[in-house]
Amino acid sequence: MAENKAKGMRTFYTIWAGQLVSTIGSGLTSFALGVWIFERTGSTTLFALSILSFTLPTVLTSPIAGALVDRWNRRWVMVFSDSGAGLSTLVIWLLLASGNLEVWHIYAATVFNAIFTTFQWPAYSAATTMLVDKENLGRAGGMVQIGEAVSQLIAPAVAGALFVTTGLQGIIFLDFATFAFAIVTLLFVRIPQPRKSEEGKEGSGSIWQEAAYGWRYIVARKGLLSLLIYFAFLNFAFGGMIAPLLVPMMLSITEPDKMGYVFSIVGLGMLFGTLIMSAWGGPRRRIIGILGTGFFGGFFYMLLGLRPSLTLIAISGFCILLIMPVMDGSSQALWQSKVAADVQGRVFSVRRMLAQIAQPIAIILAGPLADRVFGPLLLEGGALANSVGRLVGVGPGRGTGLLFMFMGALIVIVSVLAYSYPRLRLVEDELPDAVVESEDGIDAVVQEHLVSPT
Repeated sequence: MAENKAKGMRTFYTIWAGQLVSTIGSGLTSFALGVWIFERTGSTTLFALSILSFTLPTVLTSPIAGALVDRWNRRWVMVFSDSGAGLSTLVIWLLLASGNLEVWHIYAATVFNAIFTTFQWPAYSAATTMLVDKENLGRAGGMVQIGEAVSQLIAPAVAGALFVTTGLQGIIFLDFATFAFAIVTLLFVRIPQPRKSEEGKEGSGSIWQEAAYGWRYIVARKGLLSLLIYFAFLNFAFGGMIAPLLVPMMLSITEPDKMGYVFSIVGLGMLFGTLIMSAWGGPRRRIIGILGTGFFGGFFYMLLGLRPSLTLIAISGFCILLIMPVMDGSSQALWQSKVAADVQGRVFSVRRMLAQIAQPIAIILAGPLADRVFGPLLLEGGALANSVGRLVGVGPGRGTGLLFMFMGALIVIVSVLAYSYPRLRLVEDELPDAVVESEDGIDAVVQEHLVSPT
């Protein structure tokens, strides 16, 4: 059993290495294409459309992709996903090499890439469940996040240097090579397919029925539903609000070069957090890792807007990204251990879709809230200038700081309320662990659990 357990981890490490390289390559191309679009058009709106052309197809196709992941072999789904995304990259390279690349080509290729990428995450997550034992799921989740952290940290600098030396064409070709590397690693491993569970039999039907089953599965389990709602709120408050407002707030107190240094420090927080989570694996009580980091994340969010200080912004931003991998890794491990392996594709796709929807809504609301509601309150002569303004400051950007403090306080309160809700607090006790059973028989990971329950 120990030998099979070790073999499963080795297989996971192989897959992880391929996906890590591919993620970094995609980060380089994403940054470089953004620069190319902006240099070519000078339009922030057209640049934003490139982001939307990836996000929208991902949200719309997630339920169907999840249902297909559960029907198909997870390894071949990942090969299919990497191949399709690599093909879209190759098309951009050919158009660029022939001098025919236009902005709309990038949008079309991005939509194509997004559809294939939608299959990747649920297949990768479900495959991890079949390879990694329960105790190491948090560690595996931390390792998966390393790719995102490294990509965010080094992609801008490396892509910027390559853009000058090799041009966009060299970067895109390098990205295509990373997809090829990821595909090769997948061809040399075997991922056990889960045996059909009672939940899987219950959710069988047409592709549309199976896609809808992911939502029904979550709704029927109040603990998982409340966890999903909690994360949707966090995505709204954190990602949706900080992303569009932090840069304008910082530019109101400093220059772009100094802001870049601050972002580098903040990015190190995520890298350190992923490394810590990969080595530690998170707390044994996953829900404490989720709600506890949510509570402290809200506290640091409040500090982010407290004063117009680059030092305070750097420290609070670093701390937020330091603890986020613990939250995300703990959540991923909880879902993987509680959801039947043969329905994880559709359940995880619905879960991700609903979490992603919250961010665009927040991005739409962020600007008006900062400019028309909170901003005027802290301008000279504003309603709060002589009261709250004495604490947080008065002038441009201070309304955004107040909005950050408000959202941080709201996160703290919601985290406390979430912990007081028994279905969420006791979700690990009330929902039994899903038995991970392969088509070939009971997997070694499950046998370990049966012999030595924790």
